[in-house]
Amino acid sequence: MNPLDQKINTHFAGLVVRKDLVKTVKGNAIVPSYVLEYLLGQYCATSDEATIATGIETVKEILGKHYVHRNEAGLVRSNIKEKGRYKVIDKISVSLNDRADIYEAEFANLGINKVLVDSGTIKTHPKLLVSGVWSIADIEYQFVEDKNISPWVLASLKPIQLSHFNFDSYIAARRQFSTDEWIDLLIQSIGFNPAMFSDRHKLSQLIRLIPFCERNYNLIELGPKGTGKSHIYSEFSPHGILLSGGEVTVPKLFVNNSSGKIGLVGYWDVVAFDEFAGKQKRIDKSLVDILKNYMANKTFSRGIETLGAEASMVFVGNTKNTVPHMLKHSDLFEELPPKFYDSAFLDRLHFYIAGWEADIIRGEMFSNGYGFVVDYLAEILRSMRNYDYSQHYKEHFSLSSDISTRDRDAIDKTFSGLMKLIFPHREATNTEIEELLKFAIEGRKRVKDQLMRIDATYSAVQFVYFDKLDKTEQPNQVKCLEEEEYPDYYYQTAITQNNREATNNESGEYSITSLLESPDILNPTLKEQHLTFIENQQGVSFDSLFGAYLAEAKQITITDPYIRIFYQVRNLMDFLETVVKYKPDDCKINIHLVTTEDDFKGTQQQEYFEVIKQSCLNVGIEFTWEFDNSRTIHARHIQTDHGWKILLDRGLDIFQHYDMSNTFSFASRLQQYRYCKAFEITYIRAIAPTL
Repeated sequence: MNPLDQKINTHFAGLVVRKDLVKTVKGNAIVPSYVLEYLLGQYCATSDEATIATGIETVKEILGKHYVHRNEAGLVRSNIKEKGRYKVIDKISVSLNDRADIYEAEFANLGINKVLVDSGTIKTHPKLLVSGVWSIADIEYQFVEDKNISPWVLASLKPIQLSHFNFDSYIAARRQFSTDEWIDLLIQSIGFNPAMFSDRHKLSQLIRLIPFCERNYNLIELGPKGTGKSHIYSEFSPHGILLSGGEVTVPKLFVNNSSGKIGLVGYWDVVAFDEFAGKQKRIDKSLVDILKNYMANKTFSRGIETLGAEASMVFVGNTKNTVPHMLKHSDLFEELPPKFYDSAFLDRLHFYIAGWEADIIRGEMFSNGYGFVVDYLAEILRSMRNYDYSQHYKEHFSLSSDISTRDRDAIDKTFSGLMKLIFPHREATNTEIEELLKFAIEGRKRVKDQLMRIDATYSAVQFVYFDKLDKTEQPNQVKCLEEEEYPDYYYQTAITQNNREATNNESGEYSITSLLESPDILNPTLKEQHLTFIENQQGVSFDSLFGAYLAEAKQITITDPYIRIFYQVRNLMDFLETVVKYKPDDCKINIHLVTTEDDFKGTQQQEYFEVIKQSCLNVGIEFTWEFDNSRTIHARHIQTDHGWKILLDRGLDIFQHYDMSNTFSFASRLQQYRYCKAFEITYIRAIAPTL
């Protein structure tokens, strides 16, 4: 185990499980992860390998004997008849037979219904009446001559979820972890490898958890397919339900006026709409109207009676077009069904997760480290719905008076949710609080900026905040990432958008390059300047950063102590490729690298450089290198013989991890499709070096 996993097992003994075990035991069972982790938590919540191995066999045996596969349902029913009583793991739902005045259960996989249930079970587990609950149940078979009496009887039932937890112990253990360690623990608990995600990506993942710990939180995530948008809502918690297809009726969601039966919002903490996008979907207008009222006021009507509920609403769907295409031709809500493409409905959303920032889920992105047994974390988050952390930033920061009450409420709820997740002990530094506040503002700003495109009655809002410790009272402006990347298209309003569409040429063609490159770095003029790039920004390449500044150089010196392992040497090769693109064919260039020798793989490092040297000879480059073993290199920079020095705070290591082995990924072939790390670059005129 790595140090973090050891620490997790020390402070949360018996409450964590190795996440790769879920795949090991799942097999072909179509069952949520929290069901499997419930069983793993009983037998494998340890770091002892022998106990884990035994526990895995026990869990497999339990699943083999008691989990009901639909194609084996007949055999299980036979076992129940022959033995008289049998334990099964299945999804169970209950309905009231008002003619016979009895409750009857239906077993999804076992394929039986009209199973008699006593009223006490329903009072203890009311969710059985809505959409069903995964449970461990004992079923009895008692045959009688009367055909009107079912032979099936539910003898006992235990929902698969944690029965108790100690919140004070959770808070005490949290204090033993640094902020980065705790975030990584949460990411591993979701099932992902934190090493594969940037800080911004991690925050986006955690935003998906806010509906579980914040009452009446309205969240939308739109993005490409395959980024894991719906995974959390279907697999993570027994308190959430995912509605496939995104279509639902008013009685099912809110209340059936004829029967008086409360719908999903009365029983679940989170109701998520999967595949929410799609212009062809048929949507009941009355559903949209009731949703708007519920999302704004937490209430809905049954006849003349007004009812309240606490369920958070989540909407996830796929986009078809790229972000610049959406910004140029419509807006970031363009894929929604027409009935939901309503400014009043969209204004109720507290946060818009930019799904296009997330990578397509790949095998190496899943964790094999330790994380919370998900039903334990689900119960912790559910208990935190009773707390409010939204006031925690107001001691140090304030929002602009230009921000409306609805915008403030959205920002406050997101901030509160992030605090509950990351700082449940309320012990965050000013810098950490500011980071969460900025992210909360950005998510709401993304909603509001698109509303101004859709509805011209919305006025512009300055999303800024103030640091109360800053005596100059300078406003801190928050921008969305796509606002930084595509400013030419982002600042269109509803009016300018319509005018632009009216004058657009019939072919609709536009320059791909102009959409990918920021105007600030596309064909830059050779001037002294400082540029800042934010995490997850796209459209950046070595060509746009360095090309023009290297075009006339005959000698180039690269100083970077971290050109050691493969991906760093790969970055160097990408830089040399840029040099080749900008050099005349009849010109020879000398490139010298100053770096440090790797302590463990120095031989391999030199082999890389030898191969590069031989390759460079064929394109008119003389590549040399030297190791500065004094270990005094700190500042990373590039210097040319014609008077330019480029200061790089990250050196050439500006891109986040991407799948270099995937030949068919544009990110592996074109730098502008890779996500950046946060970095800064400064261009200054300098005295030419002597090589």
